[in-house]
Amino acid sequence: MTARTRLVMFLVATTVIAAFFTAACTEVPRFGSDFHPYGQRAVTAALAHRTANVVSSVNFDIRAFDTLGEESILFTTVLGATLLLRLARDEREHPPAAERVLPTTRLFGTVLMPITLVVGVYIVAHGQLSPGGGFQGGVVLATALHLAYVAADYRVLERIRPLTVLDVADSLAAASFTIIGLAGLIAGGAFLKNVLPLGTFNQITSGGTLPVLNAAVGVEVASGLIVLLAHFLDQAVEITDSDSQEAH
Repeated sequence: MTARTRLVMFLVATTVIAAFFTAACTEVPRFGSDFHPYGQRAVTAALAHRTANVVSSVNFDIRAFDTLGEESILFTTVLGATLLLRLARDEREHPPAAERVLPTTRLFGTVLMPITLVVGVYIVAHGQLSPGGGFQGGVVLATALHLAYVAADYRVLERIRPLTVLDVADSLAAASFTIIGLAGLIAGGAFLKNVLPLGTFNQITSGGTLPVLNAAVGVEVASGLIVLLAHFLDQAVEITDSDSQEAH
């Protein structure tokens, strides 16, 4: 594709997006008024689904298709990184060297790792009750695993990081989100329509499908981030060009 063709495609896409954005902005309620239709609908939807965290109700109900797109972005990113950062013909993989870690750093990572794992699970499990959910909890869980790199070295991280299992978990979690959404479409006539008992308001079993969706997103985000970082860390720590290896 030539530079001229890319420029033409960019200008056409920009014009279309600008037109739709302008049309959408003309329908937005005026700032500073007492009329807040989005807020009223969000609160109503949250109470109807017995969800204490209004943001989770918005993500998995009012913005159901948007949330599916956000989750798909991460899945596509991991897939793209896997393809682009695979071992090339002129690259060689060598075992990572042992690293010396300060005792205080080792103690810090060892103590903080299980705490971070518990916090991540808590945030995912209570996403329908308090600020947090699958996206935020998944990031915390991925961070917890990489504390092994801080507390020890890359060899330890590789031993506790089953990439094959995480690849499968990432794919299954992303697929399960879509399957739950389609189940709501078939049973209730709308994507991600609740099909489970709503439970008691402000209890961990409340929210219908919201806890299940948060769990699916948490697994997908945690697995996806770990796999994504693995490819970048492998490039930095283990993979070298064949020419530079012969020079050494």
